[in-house]
Amino acid sequence: MASHIGRRKFLATLGGAVAAWPLAARAQQPAMPVIGYLNLGSPESDAFPLTGLRRGLNQSGYVEGRNFVIEYRWAGNQADRLPELAADLVQLRVAVIVAPALPSTLAAKAATTSIPIVFAVDADPVRRWNSIYQPEYQFGQSYNEGCPEDNELSENKLW
Repeated sequence: MASHIGRRKFLATLGGAVAAWPLAARAQQPAMPVIGYLNLGSPESDAFPLTGLRRGLNQSGYVEGRNFVIEYRWAGNQADRLPELAADLVQLRVAVIVAPALPSTLAAKAATTSIPIVFAVDADPVRRWNSIYQPEYQFGQSYNEGCPEDNELSENKLW
């Protein structure tokens, strides 16, 4: 015996399915990668390195807000806040931590052994490397936050 559905009931069911479709499709999209940015200073003091970071990512096809997000953490020149801020980024499960200064690099290193840490090269990269290197940690060299004339080299080295 054939089942008979009334026209109104059919349209209501179809309308509900169509309305729920975008929600289901959105739920299946992969999460946007998150980069953690950890530094001792402030947004104002990090304007130059952040410009280089964003430019380097843009040149590689990454646009903040479109295909990745940056979670910023600044300690406001209070070094004792860095471990807590680093732990916060680890809790968020960021894909990578960018730590442009030695204090933030060391705080990130102490907070995780599984999240890669990208750090800047400073005037004494050997000292920095010797202070953080241990084979079980994932570290990488990113950019030079030195002179503006080094900026082009810095952007090309990023990622």
